[in-house]
Amino acid sequence: MEDDCGASSTSPFLTDSLELAMEVEHESSRPAFFSCAFDSQNGGRRFSAESYLASGSLKRVLLRLDPSPNDYEEDTVELFGFQWVTEMALVESCGFLFGLLREQIYRLENLVQMSSSDFGQAAHLHSEAERIRHQCLKFLHYVKVFIFRYLEPPEVENDRVLHPYEELEAQLPSVLVEELHALTVHVGHLCELPSNVLAAFTIPNQAKVFPPSWHLLHLHLDINWLVLEVLHVLGEKLKRQVVYANHFINLTGENLTNISLFEKHSGNLVSDLIRLAINKYTKVRPSEALASSHYSCTCIKELWILLIQLLDHRNKGSNTECFWSLVNTTLRNIFERPSTSESVSGFDTVQCKDPLSFSWWMMNHLAPLYQFDRNGNLDEKKQKESNWKFVEELLKKSTDAGVLEEHLRMHLQCCLTLCSFWDLNLSVVTILWDYYSKNLNSCFTVPWLGLKDLANISKTSLSMLELVKRCCCEQQVPSLYNSSNSYFIFLSILARIMKEENNGVHPWKQIKGRIYSKFHRKRMQELTEVGLQNFFSLFLVLAVLVETEDIVSRVLDLLDFLAPSSITTARRALIWRGHFAFLLIYVEKNMDISALAEKVSNAFREKAKEFLVTKNDHTQRQNLWTLLSTYIDGVQEVFETSCYLSLSEEKLLNDGFTMLLPACRGAELSMVLNFLQVVLARLRSVHERVSQGPQLGNTAPDAQLPLVAKEHHLAVASALWRNFFPYLKSQRMSQTPPSPQLADTAAGFTLLALDIPSKALSDLQPQPVLSMMRLFGWDDMVWPQLVSRYLSHLIENSSLCEAFSSMGYTSYEALTVRSWFRCVLQMFLDQPSGAWAKTDAERTVGKSYMEQLTEMTRLIFKLSEVENILLKANVGQSVFKQDPKNALVQFIKAVGRTYSGLQTLPEKSAMVAKTLEYLGDVLKYVKPYLKAKGPPEGLQLTYWIIGCLVKFCAPILATSKAQQLLFRIVDCLLLPHSVLQQDKELPVALLSAIQESLPLYLQGLSFICCQSQTQGAYLNQLLGSIIRHYFGRFLPSSPAVPGAGQHPLLAALEQNQSLAVLLQHTVYKNQITFKGHAPPPRLASVLAFILEVLQRTQSTELCDTDLVLPAVLKCLVLVNELQVKKISTDIVQYMVEGCQAGSGGEHATQLTSVFRQFIQDYTAVYDHRVLSILETVAVLDQTLVTSLIPTITQSLKDSEHKQGLGRNAAQREAYKRLLSHLAEAGQNEIQKLENETAQ
Repeated sequence: MEDDCGASSTSPFLTDSLELAMEVEHESSRPAFFSCAFDSQNGGRRFSAESYLASGSLKRVLLRLDPSPNDYEEDTVELFGFQWVTEMALVESCGFLFGLLREQIYRLENLVQMSSSDFGQAAHLHSEAERIRHQCLKFLHYVKVFIFRYLEPPEVENDRVLHPYEELEAQLPSVLVEELHALTVHVGHLCELPSNVLAAFTIPNQAKVFPPSWHLLHLHLDINWLVLEVLHVLGEKLKRQVVYANHFINLTGENLTNISLFEKHSGNLVSDLIRLAINKYTKVRPSEALASSHYSCTCIKELWILLIQLLDHRNKGSNTECFWSLVNTTLRNIFERPSTSESVSGFDTVQCKDPLSFSWWMMNHLAPLYQFDRNGNLDEKKQKESNWKFVEELLKKSTDAGVLEEHLRMHLQCCLTLCSFWDLNLSVVTILWDYYSKNLNSCFTVPWLGLKDLANISKTSLSMLELVKRCCCEQQVPSLYNSSNSYFIFLSILARIMKEENNGVHPWKQIKGRIYSKFHRKRMQELTEVGLQNFFSLFLVLAVLVETEDIVSRVLDLLDFLAPSSITTARRALIWRGHFAFLLIYVEKNMDISALAEKVSNAFREKAKEFLVTKNDHTQRQNLWTLLSTYIDGVQEVFETSCYLSLSEEKLLNDGFTMLLPACRGAELSMVLNFLQVVLARLRSVHERVSQGPQLGNTAPDAQLPLVAKEHHLAVASALWRNFFPYLKSQRMSQTPPSPQLADTAAGFTLLALDIPSKALSDLQPQPVLSMMRLFGWDDMVWPQLVSRYLSHLIENSSLCEAFSSMGYTSYEALTVRSWFRCVLQMFLDQPSGAWAKTDAERTVGKSYMEQLTEMTRLIFKLSEVENILLKANVGQSVFKQDPKNALVQFIKAVGRTYSGLQTLPEKSAMVAKTLEYLGDVLKYVKPYLKAKGPPEGLQLTYWIIGCLVKFCAPILATSKAQQLLFRIVDCLLLPHSVLQQDKELPVALLSAIQESLPLYLQGLSFICCQSQTQGAYLNQLLGSIIRHYFGRFLPSSPAVPGAGQHPLLAALEQNQSLAVLLQHTVYKNQITFKGHAPPPRLASVLAFILEVLQRTQSTELCDTDLVLPAVLKCLVLVNELQVKKISTDIVQYMVEGCQAGSGGEHATQLTSVFRQFIQDYTAVYDHRVLSILETVAVLDQTLVTSLIPTITQSLKDSEHKQGLGRNAAQREAYKRLLSHLAEAGQNEIQKLENETAQ
């Protein structure tokens, strides 16, 4: 079987006869038969190896060769279980043998009734049915072989007496015709087989066991085909003599010959196959027609191919009907539905609901069968017989009124498929154009397809062109039903025909007049919007394929027929889209667009002027914007399509945009700016490619085109600067934050200035790139949102860095860092300042701006200067991954560390200058926050960032170059006029921001005070002033106030000795001063603060004992408030214990001196309180109090002396209690006092 398959694919250089001669050795003894029980994937075969095509059976018949050269070579042959003499059996027993054949058919029909679902029984029935079928086929093939080998043509009549065998032999042709006729009558029509037999078509061909019905069905196919083969072989053997069925004629009076039987049977067979197809077509939807074949299995397909080959072969040698003629006659009978008995058999009862669609369906599926050769192989180069005459009849019926769009689509799909198989036919286009020219205003929709079928009007010029270009290229025809309406399928047919030539004459020249003649002034004015769309689609197809300029010129003339008053906005927009679609064709064909571009751009200018003056009429603005947006989309598509921008594209960028831009709002402006970005990017990309020159080895005709394109690039750049940039420049300082597109577009212009500097505006010359950076990147007045996005586009651009280097402009990176500083500090600038005006969303920095700042931060940290600073400060690159605020603080720290690590004075001086360049006028950046007293987030950010600057860059700010900035920071942020007014409350947000960040300032200023050599005294004075003003503002009314938080002055200490001393001096001078005997306000809180300072410093060395202790002791004496007494006692205890822990005696002496003065000052009046205090101190430091005994005793005596009342017993008893705690010294002093009393 595989050998047969291999033999079927032969060399094209061998003749058919020689090829068959080579195949003889490999022929199987099994006769050919229909079978769909094979694996179609095996070897790529389309038909079974035993089929009439693949086995070579058909080819041998057509070439008049022995039908079975390797079979029936023996003297006897077994037929139907009997042995017969091979050379005589058919002559002697023709009728008997055909009777046995009919008997076998009857047996097989009985087996069909015995079908069983039992597998064992089914296998037996399959085997038996297969055996019966094989016997029948063997006999019919034997008949073919017998006729070819042994039947002799009749001799010229003579008077000699014939032998009885010779008489039988002479009658054999006539008997064969009668028997074959009887056989056809016996088997009947294929389409009339019982339903259970026809159902065998649906059995999968992968099955191994088939029911008897399958074998019976395929035997009927074999018999129907073999009858035609036998009749053909008989006619060829008898040299096409007519054989009459004499006995049949004598009995019935009807004429029956081999030729009439062949024609009748072939007609019946075609009719049966068509009727089977009708039964299948009833289940096919129009949308699935091309994908649904008309044959139920490959055997039916093979039978159609066999009929094509045989009928067309016979037609070439005689006047018999060809295949298409027979099919056409049969299909016409479907339309006529005859009821007479003379009609083609079977069709008087056929019910075909849509004979027109069915006929198209049949044409579509029969035409490809001509691609198969006699071996069943697909040969696409094989000449195909067309059937255009009948198809033209179908087209005329399809274009009659009453045919629905859903059917018309399917009809034209079939027609388009036929155009790909057959030769050129202009009549098809003529018939269809006559129909569609009358129906241009129709939508050609199918209701049940829903919304997807309603999109008749293209939204853009590119989509309009792409739609018609699909008509001009090879498409998947089956998918067109849902993707295109019938009009576009007609355009596909038109395009297919326009691509071919008819005898050297282009089809366009033959149908040009027919198409143009249908459009005149009245017809153009009758076109609706849909009609205009169809009008453009037609001429776009023609413009793509044939004379573009002539087509476009004619279209413009026809559009002039439209009355301006009747053109609605939608229709005008469609006309503009049509113009741009033609422009795109010009561009694709590399044709200059200046003439057509000027026409449409002039119309745009007029509409832009109307748009500018139309401010309050919303409807009018909306209508005008529809047109203007159409123009913008069209221009963008032209620029995106053009390869070199060398076709006068600059004509589309006229001064209409100077009027359009100021009139745009919101989404309108966004669209224009997006368009502008596309044009800028496209120009730069193309210019770069052109500047590189043609590729080496490029000898194409357009290799020199880039050289010419540069002039056009200059013209495009000039138009962009002239008509777009002035508006862009005017918007950089708008009252509201600009749209992101403004920054993107400004960056595009900057890069354009880098690529084509000569065409920038005169006020940007002579260094347009530097001017652009100053306008949009480094100007402190420009919105930070614009600056951050603008610079993010440019920072990493190596060409830009090289340009600044070549200019010798070294501040590029420093100014960029300064802009980053400002962008971070002003991130809350657009937030409302009034608390009542804020929502949660307004309090949060816009997510997009934060993302932009994060990206800018990442890029800033890649600048060489910044990388160098981070490297010297040992700061990892992961810093830029933080949020921008933290990243900025890390950078400030890195600057301070880097400065501290420098050794030489020139290096330090240069670093100070660079830092000041980084900072710029930093207070100007935060001035909006300070002026508006908000928002809170902005104030907190301001004080925190600048506080970090004061702390971490304190060594830099201590220098003479930077001190001016430091003084301004103190004046603006810490000691503004509002702070100096102690009685005036500060805003809560401002106070909160200062409270959180004040430690940073105090720590930095404290360091600077120690470092500064020239301004040390003044700085100390400033620092004291800051402490004095903010101590009271952040001091709670009571030490126990919940939620008061830590005082910022305490947070600033952190082992800062000088600051601790300054704090004590300032607090004492300003907060613990008694007015007479009246204590100062919030005394308990002040004392609690002093205690906290002592505890934080953890050393009495930093405590000014002479200053603090007397004031605390005074509080203990004069204030009765328990909280004051307790805190004061704690302070005394802390100081006394601190002196004990001290290593030197200086503090002890100082402490003794203070207590001695305290005793002398207060004993006379507050003796009991003084003694009580000393009693408490004695518990802490007995030695200290012991050293004070003489002073206490003397003060006691002085007090008694002043009173003049003698000894004060109560006072002396209190003193003795104190002395009782002082060990031996105390006892001695008690003894002295008692001795004095005894005297």
